[in-house]
Amino acid sequence: MPLAGVGVDIVDIARMERVIERTPAFRRRVFTDAERAYCDRRVRPAQHYAARFAAREAVLKALGIGFGGGVGVRDVSVESDESGRPLAVLAGGAARAAEEQGVIQVAISLSFTHEVAVANAVALREETRPRERDARDARRALEADFRDARRLVDELERVQEDEAGLVPEAPRGQGRIEFGDAGDDAPGR
Repeated sequence: MPLAGVGVDIVDIARMERVIERTPAFRRRVFTDAERAYCDRRVRPAQHYAARFAAREAVLKALGIGFGGGVGVRDVSVESDESGRPLAVLAGGAARAAEEQGVIQVAISLSFTHEVAVANAVALREETRPRERDARDARRALEADFRDARRLVDELERVQEDEAGLVPEAPRGQGRIEFGDAGDDAPGR
């Protein structure tokens, strides 16, 4: 099953700054207490408000929905994990829409310049969510397959050399004896 969806949105920072200045209630109506506290601590709060507003739009696009129809403007908010990475938090209508689609997480990325803020969102289902353990397991399996293949190649080379009479019988436990020059065909080159 594919990703549930991808969304992107861009917000003009100067426009956000004007809205915040002209309509002080906008911040309280649209952003959570935690978001306001975060943004207001920054040197250019409007950048961070714009990024969070863009995140709301991007998340809704990733879910294939919009504001209205039971989805409120505060049904999507942005918090940070312990490392500072932004997290999309869903509530109300946005959370219901995600649940109906089998979305378990919406990963987001926020960026801004002096002029614009942009947010990207990817809605993930359980079967499409990347797993670190799966990557480690795949690497271990590949390494084991490589070791097995290397052992097989070594054994085939030994058999071919034995049949050609190039390798004298080594006493048990002493391993192989290598002959030939160490030119470009030498192992490890």
